[in-house]
Amino acid sequence: MIEIRRDLHMYPELSRKEVRTPEIITDYLRKLGLEVKTNVGGRGVVGILRGDKPGKTVGLRADFDALPISEKNDVPYKSKNPGVMHACGHDAHTAIALGLAKAFSERKHELAGNIVFLHQHAEEVVPGGAKDMVEDGALEGVDAVFATHMENAYPVGDVIYRHGYIMAFSDRFEIEVIGQGGHGAFPHQTNDAVVMASQLVNQLQTIVSRKVDPLKSAVISIGSIHGGEGANVIADSVTLKGTIRTFSKEVREKIILNVERITAAVAEAGEGTYRLDYQEGHPVTWNHHEETDIIVEGGKAVVGKEHVKEMPPQMGGEDFSHFLNTVPGSYFFTGSANKEKGIIYPYHHDQFDIDEEAMIIGAKTLAKAAILYFEKNN
Repeated sequence: MIEIRRDLHMYPELSRKEVRTPEIITDYLRKLGLEVKTNVGGRGVVGILRGDKPGKTVGLRADFDALPISEKNDVPYKSKNPGVMHACGHDAHTAIALGLAKAFSERKHELAGNIVFLHQHAEEVVPGGAKDMVEDGALEGVDAVFATHMENAYPVGDVIYRHGYIMAFSDRFEIEVIGQGGHGAFPHQTNDAVVMASQLVNQLQTIVSRKVDPLKSAVISIGSIHGGEGANVIADSVTLKGTIRTFSKEVREKIILNVERITAAVAEAGEGTYRLDYQEGHPVTWNHHEETDIIVEGGKAVVGKEHVKEMPPQMGGEDFSHFLNTVPGSYFFTGSANKEKGIIYPYHHDQFDIDEEAMIIGAKTLAKAAILYFEKNN
């Protein structure tokens, strides 16, 4: 698994531009004798391992796309593709799944059921590859699905789970505020888009503080604001980009309505107009109770009770939610940090790396989950 992971790490590929990675996955699975489907939902790869004994079918998902980040790690396996980096652990996820495919294929005579290896492209973009793979039939015949993710907020040796909501809706929006530009010395002759945009940033924050039940979670963040060029030139338009996160569909719909209402009111007050482009992102990620119990039981068998920890829900987004909306399953984190080795940086950081011992823990936990599922449901 280390050899595979390091190879993938050196040659990362961006979302929906993956070519080498799915070819490597396909070749590896075919050499193991698995039935392989390629170009699933675009660039996804599905490997089917049929056990010699009858039983249920478990899906194990691993994403394999990288990020547009220039790596700053000084390691032998540093990215060789300029401006592209595996900064989220997807190389490790893929290596885990391939390692499991090898281990299970060698003992398929003992396997009371089938395992479907779901190698997913384009997790880092919206819409992600999971939706496309589901729509292309990747989960046909699958009874339950599991996935893990490297997590440097926890040390190597920990398995981190949660029943129910674990990740949020992850919507995005873009607002263009349109006014009338002019000379900075004569603001009365303009409709200042910069002033309107500034008011809008502040007003959008009142949605969470004044329109959302304080006992329900929600986030509105403006991540980008662009407009104007010169110090003495009033801009005629400003563009804002942001994200909305929540666990509740009701809260989500209320936020969307209020974003439009506030934007319209601010634009009208400034005698301008606006354009709002709202993009629904990944659905909320909800772990099914029985399958999560299996992850907990499996994790305890691998690392011991004291290292299996329940986490609070977080506002990140994950398109594994599309798999969980189709069949029951669970998504968990595998601790991958090691302070003594300097492996402390969070994912999407240009110095992100993992303690590779985490891969064997993630692999064993997934393997145990599959076996437990067969034992409990066959």
